[in-house]
Amino acid sequence: MASPEPMSPWSLWVAGARPKTLPAAIVPVVVGTAAAADGSGGSNGIIWWRVALAMLVSLSLQVAVNYANDYSDGVRGTDDDRVGPLRLVGSGLVAPKVVKAAAFAAFGFAAVCGLVLALATSWWLVAVGVACILAGWFYTGGANPYGYLGLGEVFVFVFFGLVATVGSAFVQTESVQGWVVVCAVPVGLLATALLVTNNLRDIPTDTESGKRTLAVRLGDQGTRWLYMAMLATTFLIVVAVGLGWRSAALLGLLAFPVAVAPARVVQSGATGLALVAVLAGTARTQLVFGITFALGLWIGA
Repeated sequence: MASPEPMSPWSLWVAGARPKTLPAAIVPVVVGTAAAADGSGGSNGIIWWRVALAMLVSLSLQVAVNYANDYSDGVRGTDDDRVGPLRLVGSGLVAPKVVKAAAFAAFGFAAVCGLVLALATSWWLVAVGVACILAGWFYTGGANPYGYLGLGEVFVFVFFGLVATVGSAFVQTESVQGWVVVCAVPVGLLATALLVTNNLRDIPTDTESGKRTLAVRLGDQGTRWLYMAMLATTFLIVVAVGLGWRSAALLGLLAFPVAVAPARVVQSGATGLALVAVLAGTARTQLVFGITFALGLWIGA
């Protein structure tokens, strides 16, 4: 049997950045920006260079967290026998110190972009940015990573849901509005569902390596029900936003049919490589949801 062709350096780094997780960085910026639209005309009152910087911050943080996770899991050996996407350190294809440097570079780029936004709006964003970077690194880094204690889902929900969405609206309006926080909840739930999918797939190897993720703690069936509850709650909140604030936000329900396929696979009891398709399906659901929900928020402004 012929061995697979070696990957180019560029392909390696792209794979290590885990592109299927990037909707988790894109969607909160799109939704938060749309929620900030004030209906004041052609641009709906949006300052577009701030949107661009917010997007760069979010994407850089996502890539940084992915590289940091790759490095920390790799040096601990928890990626040595892993089902799913390529890991740079765990596969032995890239030296750990190089992956660590890439993670720090991505965190640094996010910090610079965030500092510009802070200068334009509020210095409170510096504190928020520091919290994001520390949470991103210590998710699997440090002596006692909280991701190994079952708290990874909390990190994703808070930072890639609430903070990223509300923050994207804040850099436009320079205020925090309660209903925007409500809009951020489904964004956070779908981002967290990506992690739940990963951790569901990795229950056997994480259990063996001593990584006590939430999925390991809940068990296989409990994790599957958690995934389903996240999807259901997402669309219930869309209805609430549509009825309570901007009726056009109900366009977000157009993502429901996209969510059906991954949900069926999860409920079927699929394991291992079969759950890799669920990761892609969940990312697709999140992206379609982000586009349709944000469109509804925008035109309803």
